Amino acid sequence: MFSEVVPDPSLALVTKGLKLMNTFQPDTIIALGGGSAIDTAKGMWLFYEHPEVEFEFLRLKFLDIRKRTYKFPKLGRRARLVAIPTTSGSGSEVTAFAVITDRGKDIKYPLADYELTPDVAIIDPDFVETLPRSLAADTGMDVLAHGIEAYVSVMASDYTDALCLKAIELVFSYLPLSWREKDQEAREKMHNAAAIAGMAFTNAFLGINHALAHKVGGEFAVTHGRANAILLPYVIEYNAGLPSKFVSFPKYEQYIAPEKYRQIAAHLGLPAATQEEGVHSLIEAVSGLSRSLGIPATFAELGIDREEFMSKIPELAEKVFADQTTTTNPRLPLISELEEILRKSYTGDKVVVEDETVYSTIGIQPGTTPIVSTLQ
Repeated sequence: MFSEVVPDPSLALVTKGLKLMNTFQPDTIIALGGGSAIDTAKGMWLFYEHPEVEFEFLRLKFLDIRKRTYKFPKLGRRARLVAIPTTSGSGSEVTAFAVITDRGKDIKYPLADYELTPDVAIIDPDFVETLPRSLAADTGMDVLAHGIEAYVSVMASDYTDALCLKAIELVFSYLPLSWREKDQEAREKMHNAAAIAGMAFTNAFLGINHALAHKVGGEFAVTHGRANAILLPYVIEYNAGLPSKFVSFPKYEQYIAPEKYRQIAAHLGLPAATQEEGVHSLIEAVSGLSRSLGIPATFAELGIDREEFMSKIPELAEKVFADQTTTTNPRLPLISELEEILRKSYTGDKVVVEDETVYSTIGIQPGTTPIVSTLQ
């Protein structure tokens, strides 16, 4: 048993676990834990089966996962991977992703290939009954970011859209109760939501919200879910604006991100008669939910030094642009635009939450189904 996993696992940690794995020579690998544990197991599994693989090639960026310069080797010939999540956030148990950190550069690299998908995922809510409140909040907001980003992705489809809307609905319906009272049913629903969102984004992929969270989290040791929660309102605001460019992808023929945000708001029962109203409602709902869970609205509120953060923005923006998840964001960002999002996420400029409890006005109550007739 290898039990030395820490948040944001590094390549060195993967190598350390691999040494133990090589002495045991397993034919089945069981990854029991949160996203970091499962991602570590994926890395160990990969190098256990193919020690000749070089990490530098694994992290090469691509536009289409099925058409890439470097192909991942076939996995499953020496061992199967069974993933059992004990947190409700990353969805790694059902995804083709593994996030590994390069400690020397303080950069998180999202590795992506369908070979990294576990053979078996066991979604057992008993494992999250005692999940600490802060972790429930952070991982729950990560689920929300997965659902929203995958819904507006240029690779979204009818299939992933359905999964996204259900995951988003479950988060707004059950995350507050899961966080506040550790309600058993709410914990189960959030555990399901994490896997559902995972199935969505492993096919539709994500966007700059996760790219930003990867880089800010790696640089300032901010937990992944918390970084996503802070960034999400600013990214929605950015993507809903008029793009100078949008990502080139065969099936993405016109810019529809504002309309898709409106659809999410309508699905939640929020005011969404127009795209502008829907976007505003969704930003308020996301920000209000985050605040209600005790999550800071800005990186400044986390206590990160202003001078240090601002000095790192140019470097962070370049790293964000190079991140794998940026390729499926609906709006192709300029470096200067990424810098502006980072500045706003520190200062809190522009995105104003009028009512921190706005999420409670959403037309969904736990155990009920929202009215979706407003969707077009």
